[in-house]
Amino acid sequence: MTTAKDPVAAFPGHGAETSAAHPAGLAAPAHPGAFDPESTLRLRVPPVRGSEPAPGYTFDEITRANWALGPVPDRGWSPEPGSRRTWVSRALLACLLLVQAVLSLRLHNTAFEDEALYIYAGHAMIGHLFHGVPDYGGFSTYFSGSPVLYPVLAAWVDSAGGLTAVRLMSLAFMLGATGLLYSFARMLFNERTALCAAGIFAVSQSTLFLGYFATYDASAILLLALSTWILVRVAHGHWALPLAAAPVAALAVGVKYASALFLPTVAALLVLAAHRHLGRRQALLRGAAFTGGVTVLLAAGLATTDYLQAIRSTTTERAHGTTSVTTMAWDCFRWGGLIFVLACLGAALYTRRDRLGEVPGGPRTGPGAGWRLALGAVLAGTALLAPAYQLHLQTSVSLHKHIGYGLLFAAPMAGVGISRLMGAHFRFPQAAIAVGVLALTLGMSQSAQNYGVWPDGSHLMPELAKNVRPGQKWLGQPHEAPVYYLSHAGLTDYTLWTSIYYIDYTGRRGRHLMGPDGYRAALDDGWFDGVVLDWSDQPGDVQTLIRGEMRTSGRYRLASALTYRTSVGTGHFEIWLRLPSAHTR
Repeated sequence: MTTAKDPVAAFPGHGAETSAAHPAGLAAPAHPGAFDPESTLRLRVPPVRGSEPAPGYTFDEITRANWALGPVPDRGWSPEPGSRRTWVSRALLACLLLVQAVLSLRLHNTAFEDEALYIYAGHAMIGHLFHGVPDYGGFSTYFSGSPVLYPVLAAWVDSAGGLTAVRLMSLAFMLGATGLLYSFARMLFNERTALCAAGIFAVSQSTLFLGYFATYDASAILLLALSTWILVRVAHGHWALPLAAAPVAALAVGVKYASALFLPTVAALLVLAAHRHLGRRQALLRGAAFTGGVTVLLAAGLATTDYLQAIRSTTTERAHGTTSVTTMAWDCFRWGGLIFVLACLGAALYTRRDRLGEVPGGPRTGPGAGWRLALGAVLAGTALLAPAYQLHLQTSVSLHKHIGYGLLFAAPMAGVGISRLMGAHFRFPQAAIAVGVLALTLGMSQSAQNYGVWPDGSHLMPELAKNVRPGQKWLGQPHEAPVYYLSHAGLTDYTLWTSIYYIDYTGRRGRHLMGPDGYRAALDDGWFDGVVLDWSDQPGDVQTLIRGEMRTSGRYRLASALTYRTSVGTGHFEIWLRLPSAHTR
């Protein structure tokens, strides 16, 4: 007689292959751990007669029998990725890189003053290094990076393809940084977290802006990403392997001095990655080897160059500004707040629970809570370094660019946060979609706004080309872009232009005059053949002085006035030419 508690044995045709281990009536696999799709789909349902269940059965037992599933294999979520998962992840990464490239290439404007200055300085340094031309620019005394590294490379690319080619080089650097971010985030976590990290970083305003901007920053970020990738990759190997990343990290500092601010984060990641598998002693040994190698290389660089003055003036002892802390804090939140909040969320959730996969059960073999907390604090906290330093200085110059350095390291933990918001098996995809849409919207709008801060000089350059003659002396703001564009036509060079930031003029009586007195005396003497002014809604004191002096001296006339509109206001360029009889010296 069949018992009421054995629903399988009550029906003919259900043999010994269904044991007590499978009360729902599913066929047992051939051996433990094996997966039989056919048996998973074959449900054993007790008969129902009318509105009553079969004798000896309850509706709860029948319901459980209908909905019971067989054993689910966990190979799809194995820590070791298969070839299919690897190629799918790479295809998704390629799509992210394509989106990043398109969003950066949509930006357009004429050369910013820093872009023009660095490229022209590179041409001057090439002439000095390879052709014996005197180093008249003094670039090593005030550049924020070595003038023989990025500027020389940018000038070489400019000779081949102009400003567009140099900006495309920056795009290649930022795409490479995103790819390296994906790679070392995958090594620290998994593919899904790495894709989320790469996606949130790829559409941030700093990434999009620097992806089509010809300055040091894109190359410095790439070198930081490369050094981090090398260290995470070799952390489990021989203790001397981290020395391979020392030249890359030192080169990043040489390209952009402020990159040194992020070297402690790079070293900390090495120690944490090694500590997880090798223990404290071996981790500290590898961290000491890397730190020692970078220190020796940087010390050698300082001992053989004269860059210390520039490092002090542009980085360590930079002049304080007057921007309010409230304004700067709001800018920091607008440009990097989303990634930072996601990184903090990811750090908190990762510290609470280590499992990153989708299988709820299984052995717990992940790192301890202390290690997870340290990793989260290092990655998320790095996003605060550049904002904190510039808040201390109260200067917002280049803040929208410098935020991107810290976001490179915060992005992996932000990827953890996004992954946890989605849940296992993408249970809440709407959360990730909402975050992605918000990040994309902010990145596109903010990068376009920052790219339109400086005026478009496409109408100014042709007008200047009509008036500038070889050998003429000009006073200008801006002057970097005119020098860059007009030097290609052989009309002028850097030595013939004076900016509104510095003047050392020898007056009629042989006195050296600087500042307002220098500008006033030079204009009264008719020293400059022409003057170009950027007259915006809020002109500076020096611009007001120059304009007033030209109006009252009777030695200059207004030749052209070209209006423009930027993302922050309106203004116009003024071109003043010296009268033929006004040159008294």
